[in-house]
Amino acid sequence: MYDQFYGFTGRPFQLTPDPHFYFESGTHRKAMSYLGYGLAQGEGFIVITGDVGAGKTTLVGHLMNTIDPNRLTAVKLVSTQVEGDDLLRLVAEQFGIEWEGQSKAELLRSMEQYLREQARAGKRTLLIVDEGQNLAISALEELRMLSNFQLGGHSLLQIFLLGQPEFRQTLFHSPTLEQLRQRVIATHHLDPMEPEEVEPYILHRLGKVGWTGNPSFSPDAFEEIFDYSEGVPRKLNVLVSRLLLYGAVEQMTRITPQNVRSVVAEIEADRGIDASTLAPLPVEEVVAAAAAAVAPTPAPFAAPAAANETALEWPQRAADGRPPFAEPAPTRRETSAQELSPEAAPAVAAIDLEHLAALETQIASLETRLVEQDAALRRVLDLLIEWVERDPENAPNPATSRTWAA
Repeated sequence: MYDQFYGFTGRPFQLTPDPHFYFESGTHRKAMSYLGYGLAQGEGFIVITGDVGAGKTTLVGHLMNTIDPNRLTAVKLVSTQVEGDDLLRLVAEQFGIEWEGQSKAELLRSMEQYLREQARAGKRTLLIVDEGQNLAISALEELRMLSNFQLGGHSLLQIFLLGQPEFRQTLFHSPTLEQLRQRVIATHHLDPMEPEEVEPYILHRLGKVGWTGNPSFSPDAFEEIFDYSEGVPRKLNVLVSRLLLYGAVEQMTRITPQNVRSVVAEIEADRGIDASTLAPLPVEEVVAAAAAAVAPTPAPFAAPAAANETALEWPQRAADGRPPFAEPAPTRRETSAQELSPEAAPAVAAIDLEHLAALETQIASLETRLVEQDAALRRVLDLLIEWVERDPENAPNPATSRTWAA
């Protein structure tokens, strides 16, 4: 819809990875350098990791578009949670090798023969395995064994491994993968884009679909876009796509920070999140909330005053020579020590039961209040932690702040 309204030739922020829209941010430039180094070496493993939506698939697609098919045969495998033998069958299928009815030994022999034929034809073979975090240890070991195939002292197969951050934990900390680790010649982790890269990224993708300046973006709008997306390409694509749809519906020619905040609120509402909780509270509000949460609990019941006497009567009592305060009533111990008539005993028992019930009610009220205070304090601490993480430069300095000491 928005592509027609703004006259675009396509949708520049679709979620499906498209190497046509590849943008070379600083971290992607480094990744391409490592991949190029690996291709020049012609052996071993290159490991590229990144968070969900960091652009790993787009990076690989761009790489494959730059490869000369006359010199390099590149196949890509999107792995699933498979064991070693199943992985071999998937790789064989990518190579175009018939694997049904073959034993593992016959399958390995067929794959080695295929790789040798490629080498004799003057072509190298590259295997790209995406979603490496799904691979079992046995599957990674089979990949290592495949990398052992050689001809004339040269490796017949080079492997690129792509995965999410947890794949690094598996690869570099599993005691059974030491031999594979020794074959890794380079690694790189795709970081999110920097704030100054968001505007060039958006304009780059818009330029690919014939954007001529409509809609325009205010500079502050790019800052809001980065704050929500945190520089992650997929999150950024989702937000800008919704922004353009919002602009088309409202027939807007300029995107402002307020528009971005409105769309963010819609996205978070769809996810069941209150958008007001996304922005950090001002430090004054955080401190005030903390002070209220830890304030002493007022007594739920006030001490009873003497009958028919108000607080204004004590000067008159002093003038009459009486103590300024009423004398305390006898305690329960003193009362129980008094001699009671048989007729008064049931009444006293009833009073004791009522007093016990009142005490239980007070204790329950105090316990409820303590639970509420604890929950409020935890909430304030969570807000403080979130605020400090989002805006560390303006966070209060505990060494100089006296608010918390009080």
